[in-house]
Amino acid sequence: MKSLVRATGLLAVMLAVGACSEEVAVGETGAVPAPPAVAAGVSEELARARAALITGLHYRLRFEIPADEAGPIAVQAVISFELAANAVPLQLDFRQGEAAIRSLRINGAAAKVELAEEHILLPVAALRPGHNEVAINFIAGDSSLNRNPDFLYTLFVPDRARSAFPLFDQPDLKARFELSLVVPAGWLALGNGPLAQRIELDDARWEYHFAPTDLISSYLFSFVAGNFQAITREVNGRTMTMLHRETDSAKLARNVDAIFALHGESLDWLEHYTAIPYPFSKFDFVLIPGFPFGGMEHVGAIQYRAESLLLDASPPLTDTLRRAHLIAHETAHMWFGDLVTMRWFDDVWTKEVFANFLADKMVNPGFPEVDHALNFLVTHYPAAYAVDRSEGANPIRQALPNLNQAGQLYGSIIYHKAPIMMRQLELILGEESLRGGLGEYLRQFAYGNASWPDLIRILDARTDTDLAAWSEVWVNTAGRPRFREVPAAQGVQGQRALQQLDPAGLGRVWPQQFELLRLYADGQDSLALVAAEPASALPPPAGETPVASLFNADGLGYGLFPLDPDILGAWDRLQPVQRGSALVSAWDELLAGSAVDSAVYHGQLLAIVRNEQDPLLLTLALGQLQYLYQVLLDDAQQSALAVSTEEQLWATLEAQPDSSRRKLVFRYYAALASSGAGVQRLYDIWSGALAVDKLVLAEEDRTELAQTLAIRLPVKSENIIARQLASIDNPDRRRRLAFIAPSLAADEAVRDAFFASLREPKNRRTENWVKDAVANLHHPSRRQQAEKYLLPSLELLEEIQVTGDIFFPSHWLQSTLANHNSAPAAQTVRQFLAQRPDYNPQLRMKILQAADGLFRASAIRARQESPTAQR
Repeated sequence: MKSLVRATGLLAVMLAVGACSEEVAVGETGAVPAPPAVAAGVSEELARARAALITGLHYRLRFEIPADEAGPIAVQAVISFELAANAVPLQLDFRQGEAAIRSLRINGAAAKVELAEEHILLPVAALRPGHNEVAINFIAGDSSLNRNPDFLYTLFVPDRARSAFPLFDQPDLKARFELSLVVPAGWLALGNGPLAQRIELDDARWEYHFAPTDLISSYLFSFVAGNFQAITREVNGRTMTMLHRETDSAKLARNVDAIFALHGESLDWLEHYTAIPYPFSKFDFVLIPGFPFGGMEHVGAIQYRAESLLLDASPPLTDTLRRAHLIAHETAHMWFGDLVTMRWFDDVWTKEVFANFLADKMVNPGFPEVDHALNFLVTHYPAAYAVDRSEGANPIRQALPNLNQAGQLYGSIIYHKAPIMMRQLELILGEESLRGGLGEYLRQFAYGNASWPDLIRILDARTDTDLAAWSEVWVNTAGRPRFREVPAAQGVQGQRALQQLDPAGLGRVWPQQFELLRLYADGQDSLALVAAEPASALPPPAGETPVASLFNADGLGYGLFPLDPDILGAWDRLQPVQRGSALVSAWDELLAGSAVDSAVYHGQLLAIVRNEQDPLLLTLALGQLQYLYQVLLDDAQQSALAVSTEEQLWATLEAQPDSSRRKLVFRYYAALASSGAGVQRLYDIWSGALAVDKLVLAEEDRTELAQTLAIRLPVKSENIIARQLASIDNPDRRRRLAFIAPSLAADEAVRDAFFASLREPKNRRTENWVKDAVANLHHPSRRQQAEKYLLPSLELLEEIQVTGDIFFPSHWLQSTLANHNSAPAAQTVRQFLAQRPDYNPQLRMKILQAADGLFRASAIRARQESPTAQR
């Protein structure tokens, strides 16, 4: 911090806040500022004050976990810290009531428990400058412990540790955690620190003691305990342990080598790239059934959704790529997010962009057959555009007044637009300069906290470009530019030009680089464009008029680009990344309701799917085809095209050369098939009456197929689910299907009762299952019946945000709204928001993001039903 005014006592420590870079003036009176208000959650004001007061933070925690998942978990906590000054009560975060606290001692003396607004207030009289120790015995809160019949795992991001135990729950108060777990005999346990000792207390209980962790933020503290199996390997000189609950030995054997190898390769790559050895005392991971995220980067104890890593036989290339990327992403967090952590959650995106951007690089060597420029395009652009084209677009970096709203910052903008921004930044700096800057950043802030402006200052010294100004548009504002080609008369210096327009009318320019491809009758040229001004001159064609052209041909640019309607007709002349860019732009134009007609594009997509050999492009085209057919086409068009669409997809499947690609096409065929013949074919495959060459379906594939059939064949629904349940050996997968079975029921009253049950938080605990079940309720074939769920689903959103994990509000909304396309459904959403002008702004954005497809689909269908309407 620059030019910090010297002061003493509380005033000094409240001014010395790392997140504040401005000079602070002290009034002549020398009055001590008022203490932070006691309010729910953790406000930025409170966090800054505490970060300036507290150092040397250490937690010693002992959890006694009973075998009964409903039994209370008794905890003893000892919190020690150094206090710079002692002028106001200290707020300790705890989201449980006074009844949960059995005793409180401060510096050895018994203290009265005073709770206010989710905080235990530690009185001034009991504290002292220097060393303090607070001992609390209490019953842990359950909401973030994810208790299951024979296992549990903690998930505390972003501020949910305080729902389980008292602590200073903010990212810039890093601490050492010393953990002990008493668990039922036979359970395995994993924590952030190395295992120091396991003691058999008696025939029924074991106690695990873990060594103190390195300095970590509270949201990264974690433990797992339960009936797991352990596999320990040495990879490139490192010992790693994996916990899992998989009962299929063949599946385990098929995946375990790759899982360990991918972790080893990621660690080696990151050590080389950063020139910093792995910064923590151990490296382990656990595979958890139904985990709500793909993964979570707990220091030395990464948690993964088991299904994301344990792939079925003959997985599509997209599945193996996704697994490699996920492992690389979570491993990158050990440096970016764990070693150096954001000061405040307004910069939570920084840890995600570094992890995603570097994971994109890490997976390249392991997949030499993949066009990685294309993979970057199809992975990031559709997801980023889906938010940035919506009315709820948000900046990459968002203000955050209180940590209890931090979960709402997560979404496609930080996971997908931010890597696109980072790639543009790398184009400005150069790969090695960016790499050097990131290394400097890690070394300067190791085991501490930093902000995005801290990194920009480091990188700014490595370029002549004003990165602060560049960042202001790319990072601090929402939306994307719209590009328009204009004739020479309106262009630059008498030449045709490409205009960059700001849809918000703010006159912003997103400086960026990309290519223009021009195809001629007998050749082509590619022009590198730098769009750093409101208009950029376009060099004239080389002699003859192009037969087709493509802006953003290299997939580096970002925005709504003009689409040449002839470019898809030149498909065979395009390179893979050019094809991907053309598909992305065509989809943009279709949703914008301008140049692309739904029925025409449906035919173009079928032709592409029939002939395209690249699995990444095939996946992109199939995904567009599914949404277009099920949501955008009107009922008459769907009916007319159903049989031909299914048969062309089946022919495409049979033409695939291997089982991996056949499984990929089959997934989309199964989702789209609705004719009697198509559904019967699916039933015969599921029941075993029909064997398809090179189509290998595992247990999970058959379970997903059973769900589809239960919806498509209501008369057989109950029998199908019963048979599938009987065929599943794994208890976790049986529990999942049993949970979602009511959402598949033919009886609407059963589905209604299931939806009503989701009002109870306890019935939403396994959020990944809830997401899938809600999607079943809103299946395309049921959307008219499901419209009655829309309003109560929206009404429940605020509670879901409070009780759920970070992605659950968005998942709830997507599962609810994604398949709807009617004007009444769109009106329900509009009215809900109009009647609540003071509604939570972040949740309003999430609703508008999730409803964008609904708004556009209802408008497109209205135009299709009234062909003479103004386009």
